[in-house]
Amino acid sequence: MRIDLHTHSRASDGTETPGDLVRAAGVAGLDVVAITDHDTATGWDEAARAAAEIGIELVRGMEISTKHAGVGVHLLAYLPDPTHPGLVTALDKILDGRTSRVPAMLDKLRDHGIDIDIADVRRVADGTAATGRPHVADALIELGAVADRGEAFRTLLNPGRPAYVDRYAASLVDVIRMVTDAGGISVIAHPWGRHASGEPGEETLADLVEVGLAGIEVDHQDHDAEDRERLRAIGRNLGLVMTGSSDYHGLGKVDHDLGCNTTEPEHYARLLDLAATAAARSGRPTPEVLRP
Repeated sequence: MRIDLHTHSRASDGTETPGDLVRAAGVAGLDVVAITDHDTATGWDEAARAAAEIGIELVRGMEISTKHAGVGVHLLAYLPDPTHPGLVTALDKILDGRTSRVPAMLDKLRDHGIDIDIADVRRVADGTAATGRPHVADALIELGAVADRGEAFRTLLNPGRPAYVDRYAASLVDVIRMVTDAGGISVIAHPWGRHASGEPGEETLADLVEVGLAGIEVDHQDHDAEDRERLRAIGRNLGLVMTGSSDYHGLGKVDHDLGCNTTEPEHYARLLDLAATAAARSGRPTPEVLRP
C-alpha cells in the first residue's frame, strides 16, 4: 500500500489543478493521497470528484503556516471541519498575510532592477486562494529574470535576500488546539527541513503533544538519513504518528515526485483512528476519508 500524505495543487502553490493532482497520484501508483494545500480547503471538492472517478483513497487536509518561539513551522491538519469558526478566522488572517506582502516584495524587486507588476503575479497565480512567494517566483520565471523557482528563492525571495518580506503566521500552539476543536489531527511537516537539524527537539515536541500534536513528518526530501533516524527515535519515545510524504508541487518543486516518500500503513491506520476519535469528541461535521 503506497500512501502519500502531503501534496499541493493550484489551489495554493502547486502547478496542477486539484483534479489533475489526484489523477497524477493514480498514475504514480499511489493507493492513498492527501491534498494539503497551504492554508485553504478550496481544492477539496474537485479533488474528491477526481478520486471517485479514478478509484483512489483521498484524505482531505491543509498545511497551515504557524510560528513557534519565533520560528516558522508548517502544520499539516488532516480531516478538520473547514467551517469551524476559529479555524476559518485563523486561515483568513494567514491568507491575508500571504497576499498583503506581495506588493512590498514587488517594490523590492523593482528597486533591485526587475520590472515586475502585480498583474504579472495575478496572471500566473490564476485565482489561487493562497497567493505568495511561489507565484512571485513563477512571474519572475515568465519574465525571464530567473530560470526556476529554486533560483528565485535562492537569489531573491528567501530570508536575507533582496526581495524577502516577512508575513503573519499564527501561533503553533493555538492552531493545534483549533485543529483539535475542529475534529482534525495535527502533524508537523518537515520539522527539521527549514532550520538547523534538531529543532524542534524532543522536549519541545513533548510539550506540543500535551496540547494535541499527533505526529511528525519523518520521511521528507529535506531530511537526510541521519535526521530521519533521529526523528524516528523521538517519534517512538513520544508515541507519535510518523508519516512520509512527497510534498509534491507538480513542476513547482523538483525532486519531490509523488510517492518519493511514503507513510507506513500502520502509521496511516493510527492517524485515521486518532482522527475518528477527534471527530467524535468535537461533535463537528468533519470530512470522511474517501475510499474507492
